[in-house]
Amino acid sequence: MTKDIQPDPSVIGGVPEAPFAFLPDPVALFTRRAGRFEFLAQTSRLAPYLTFLAGLTEIQARLAKSGPAPVIAPEQLARAKAAQMPPIDRAALASDPALHLLLARLCEAASRITMPDPARIALEAVAAADQGDRTWLLSNALSGDIPEDSAAPHLFASVAVQVYLARLAAGLDAKSLHPIRTGICPCCGGRPVSSLVTSTPGIESIRYAVCGLCAAQWNEVRIHCLACGTNKGLTYRSAETTEATVKAECCRECHSWIKIFYQEKNPSLDAVADDVGSIGLDMMMKETDLKRAGVNPFLTGY
Repeated sequence: MTKDIQPDPSVIGGVPEAPFAFLPDPVALFTRRAGRFEFLAQTSRLAPYLTFLAGLTEIQARLAKSGPAPVIAPEQLARAKAAQMPPIDRAALASDPALHLLLARLCEAASRITMPDPARIALEAVAAADQGDRTWLLSNALSGDIPEDSAAPHLFASVAVQVYLARLAAGLDAKSLHPIRTGICPCCGGRPVSSLVTSTPGIESIRYAVCGLCAAQWNEVRIHCLACGTNKGLTYRSAETTEATVKAECCRECHSWIKIFYQEKNPSLDAVADDVGSIGLDMMMKETDLKRAGVNPFLTGY
């Protein structure tokens, strides 16, 4: 049953000031996400795909704790601070030898897990690609703009990028971060995959956008579009009931929508895994004239 809710029924008030940003703990993040994918696979028609993603995410967890963590050069931090820009310069990373090595290690590890045939073909193509082709894949993954006609090989590049950027973000100082603009990650300038209404004690019912690239979370005002920043004409749709744990936040100003998850109703919800697990909502929204704003390489092409 589809329900339109206007406005969002949860109201902020009487809560302590929330931290602006939370930085990822890459190993814990990917370990927890892999478990969530495995759990969702138990009851989903997407079970083979979710199980494949669980395997990839387990690899991400292993890669996140192997080798020295990448760091941002002090001069880059100084430039970003002076320009009021995110400290991670994604555009400069596509040719980074460390990221290329990470992609190669990912491909080797992924070759040992079960996956759909199209994914296997794409993996073999990425593993055999020359440096120029890999740079192209990584550049697109870093930008968050993935061509739908080559979603499969970009998936593996995106998985490597997620690990690399999460490790970079983990090394930042959360207190030094500042808002860029609505819907823009203060760590890497990426776009959100979705947002979470937190169940964290002391800051319950506060919304955090979750970066689809580096996994940083940052506080965003409720009932504001994460794509254009407006607070006009927002509606909330669900494929279940008015008490659904996931809804589509729909904006008629910029004709976009993005998912919002209510961890206060289910603390186990993950911004990426449950985005894939709630693909029924995506199918429902395809019947509208609104364009999805969230960035999730695991859903490109669906």
